[in-house]
Amino acid sequence: MRFRPLLALFLLIGIAPARAENPDALWNLISQRCVPGFLASANPAPCTEVDLPPGPGGWVVLKDRDGATQYLVLPTQKITGIEDPTILAEGEPNFFAAAWDARHYFLDKVGHALPREEISLAINSPYGRSQNQLHIHIDCLRADIAATLAAHLGDVGDGWAKLPLAGHAYRARRLDGPDLTANPFRLLAADPDVGAAGLAKHTLVVVAETFPDGRDGFVLLDDAVDVPVGDRASGEELQDHACAVAK
Repeated sequence: MRFRPLLALFLLIGIAPARAENPDALWNLISQRCVPGFLASANPAPCTEVDLPPGPGGWVVLKDRDGATQYLVLPTQKITGIEDPTILAEGEPNFFAAAWDARHYFLDKVGHALPREEISLAINSPYGRSQNQLHIHIDCLRADIAATLAAHLGDVGDGWAKLPLAGHAYRARRLDGPDLTANPFRLLAADPDVGAAGLAKHTLVVVAETFPDGRDGFVLLDDAVDVPVGDRASGEELQDHACAVAK
């Protein structure tokens, strides 16, 4: 139901959201098929995996119809997207960490190992998505974006700094560690220039990297809606669903 006020807001400011024939299609799939099937007979189909840990939330892994290698990670409860305050609630799962852990499904489709810097996770803003259920895209990074990041990797530090990508005003910051323990949603909400209320205008992309100092980590990328230039804050634009880098 929260989708309708958002739609009105988009139209008022002059940039319409991405559309789908049924914006609840993913939610219906999770709530009516994947979770019930898993609970009844341990069969998560058409999802690949259903994970229901103790606590307030769980998630599913689903092969996306778009592209040969793309997977999605989605919560099992109704969470509309990056703008939903539930993602910042105490005890709520780190869905980006769940997506990183699920990358093995993506790699199975690729058919061979990939360097860290070719693996990406992305969530679109409400302005740049077609489904009204939070979903994180797991897929290859675009080759040109990978090259740009490689050229500027030494300049990415622990704080947000400008790093234009795909013609849009992205910002970047570094996260250390081989695994994604930090919660990107909370890191962005903690930025005083964004705040929890400002998440609705943002997209997030996580790219695994090995930094020039030899440490494994991640680059966290953020972009915000920019109406005059038609920027919908759709971080998925940095991914390549044809996965050219894997070929």
